[in-house]
Amino acid sequence: MPFTLGELAVRFGLALRGDPDRIIDHIGTIAGAGPRGLAFFANPKLVDQLTAANAGAIVLHPKMQEATTLDCLLADNPHASFAHIAQLLHPVPMAPAGVHPAAVVAADADIHPSAHVGPLVVIGARSRIGARAFIGAGSVIGDDVSLGDDVRLVARVTVMDKVVIGERSILHPGAVIGADGFGYAAEGERWVFVPQVGTVRIGCDVEIGANTAIDRGALEDTVIGNGVKMDNLVQIGHNCRVGDHTALAGCAGMAGSAEVGARCRIGGGVCIAGHLTICDDVTLTGTSFVTHDIREPGIYAGGGIPVESASEWRRIVGRVKRLGTLAQRVTDLERGAGSANDSAGTTDKDD
Repeated sequence: MPFTLGELAVRFGLALRGDPDRIIDHIGTIAGAGPRGLAFFANPKLVDQLTAANAGAIVLHPKMQEATTLDCLLADNPHASFAHIAQLLHPVPMAPAGVHPAAVVAADADIHPSAHVGPLVVIGARSRIGARAFIGAGSVIGDDVSLGDDVRLVARVTVMDKVVIGERSILHPGAVIGADGFGYAAEGERWVFVPQVGTVRIGCDVEIGANTAIDRGALEDTVIGNGVKMDNLVQIGHNCRVGDHTALAGCAGMAGSAEVGARCRIGGGVCIAGHLTICDDVTLTGTSFVTHDIREPGIYAGGGIPVESASEWRRIVGRVKRLGTLAQRVTDLERGAGSANDSAGTTDKDD
């Protein structure tokens, strides 16, 4: 649906520089959006890109408006404002209400009349599906599950027994919520499975990426707070807790009973060992390995050696391996210097 630039400015509380009657009907890149398209710009280091801009209008910070002659919407947070406008210009299509004939639904499941249940969906006993929920093709919902209003299971999502998912949450294809956690007791040479009797409770406005797995709790529940965002291929172990509005990038993993606070940013490939606590407002850079509690907000890094040529990498590793020998040599030299100083002091006193 098209909007004028003036309508967008009023709707989102933005200042406007340019033609308020310009029609905007889609979003795009600075170079490729076209005369009816809207782009955004937020990185002053890339200001040269504005010279090649082909968009009809740009969302940018007021301090950057002199760098372009294009029509502008001025925002203190251009990326966030652009995201809100993008949702307006490109809304998620509404699916028709009702249950597809190829779905299998338990007789005592409670499905709101406005919900959409797609083909080959399975819904178990006593499960509740909220208003305007979207259950995409091939999804499986176990017994006693509760899905809030406007929840969206895009396709082929598995939600196991007793899981609770809050309103407006989105789960992408292949996500598995509530599978058994990795819980075993050692008995001689064999492993004995410990029944996982908890479940998973997910808050409102959560988004869970493709092929992400969130295990059910062993004794207590695994808990995901409101507004949490997870990328693809994230692993959350049993009994973990993730605080409100924390974001986890692709391939991040949390071992069992780890807790991450609110508003944290967990980079791609980060590994968090089990039974650890990370406080609110922590950023972990990509591939960091966390082996101890983090009790102070801030940015933490613990990744491996950055990529180098193979020959240089071997030299670096060789030097690292020799650090122990080097440290011992330094210690020996310090001890020798201390002994020499002690001897010199004794001689001076005797003189």
